[in-house]
Amino acid sequence: MVGHAFITAGTKGLGLKVTEAFINSGHTVSVTYYSDKERAKELETAYPNTVLEVIPLDVSSQEAIETAVHQAVQKFGTIDYLINNAGPFIFERKNLMDYTEGEWNSAVRGNLDAVFHLLKRTIPAMREQRFGRVVNYGFQAAHTAAGWKNRAAFAAAKVGLVSLTKSIAYEEAAHGITANMVCPGDITGEMKEATIDYSRMVPDQATPIGRSGTGEDIARTVMFLCEKDADMITGSVIDVTGGLDVVHQTR
Repeated sequence: MVGHAFITAGTKGLGLKVTEAFINSGHTVSVTYYSDKERAKELETAYPNTVLEVIPLDVSSQEAIETAVHQAVQKFGTIDYLINNAGPFIFERKNLMDYTEGEWNSAVRGNLDAVFHLLKRTIPAMREQRFGRVVNYGFQAAHTAAGWKNRAAFAAAKVGLVSLTKSIAYEEAAHGITANMVCPGDITGEMKEATIDYSRMVPDQATPIGRSGTGEDIARTVMFLCEKDADMITGSVIDVTGGLDVVHQTR
């Protein structure tokens, strides 16, 4: 089934590989970016505007989300696939007591509240057409993790998103809508935009399968979940880690 995908933070990193996968599969895409105008422009010039639309978006702003979704629907008519890739992440490792209120609010609004607002503006149309696919991003074992040391704000928001993902999956199943969570492993640096073939040429002893995860690994998982015949899979949390324990690693 060819349709239209709305992908947040899809102009670079893990999101870029998902954007490319949708376009290469014949879908049209509305993709958002936060601040990197140069990368957004690069992607915009790579594809015709009949296929791709690039929209600036701060996912922590409800008003900005409303505007972005409206713009996408105005151009392409519908949103069949909602891919919630964006999510503020604080790279500095620190205890919960060392977080500022601003950092906490950014993590929760960007990783949890944003998905709620996007669902509110896309699910009704998915119901009408009796088809929709929602894919949210988490972290390894987010559905069973008791906590993540030095990542408390991000972890709390994503664990809340697990419940939201499962809840919307149960509530919307009768309307032909699925919702799942993909949990990337330790994919960093150039590997975010790398292919699987490339990663196999760069041994990674820390990962049990012997190579790093890549953006292509995530994109392949997302594309599978978005297939029409993948409707039996909903409310699931899928780790894509190569066997690496991301939460408890020390590096």
